[in-house]
Amino acid sequence: MQPPLPSPRPAADVLHDAGWPGEARAALLCSGLLLGVALVVDAGTPHGLTLPGALGCITLCVLLLVILLPARVSAAPGLLTVRGLWVTRTVRTDRLVAVAWPADTAGRLALRDEDGGRAEVDLRVLLANPALWLRVEADARTSRAHGTLDHGTADLARLALHVHSETARTVLRVSGLD
Repeated sequence: MQPPLPSPRPAADVLHDAGWPGEARAALLCSGLLLGVALVVDAGTPHGLTLPGALGCITLCVLLLVILLPARVSAAPGLLTVRGLWVTRTVRTDRLVAVAWPADTAGRLALRDEDGGRAEVDLRVLLANPALWLRVEADARTSRAHGTLDHGTADLARLALHVHSETARTVLRVSGLD
């Protein structure tokens, strides 16, 4: 008799970007609407709808979808995964060696771990999902405590201040105390 398989990690341990489904739907809707409008306009030309014209419209709309579709971000204890359309990047957040948040391009947080794993996270995802940020921050503190986080502690502290102040502003605005 075979030994029982280990139980999978509980779903409660994995945090996901809560805004991703809505953003994905919006990207699909935008590209679908563009396809519909482009096909109607192409059909209204004197030559009517042609195969090359339809293929051009479809190509344009697929390109728009690729551009608009956001990466899906999830975080488990010690692990951050960013799934793009073709590439999935995973980084061990409890074994980080570098964190970069450039001041001039405040849109992305770059993480690198001991194993060479790299991932970039859009800052809007962390601002919209405080639980994701808290997990990444706690794991980065673990990396710093273990001595593996060599580069980016100042960026991490600056980012923590930024995320916590934006979260506080959002709470005050939602509660009407702004």
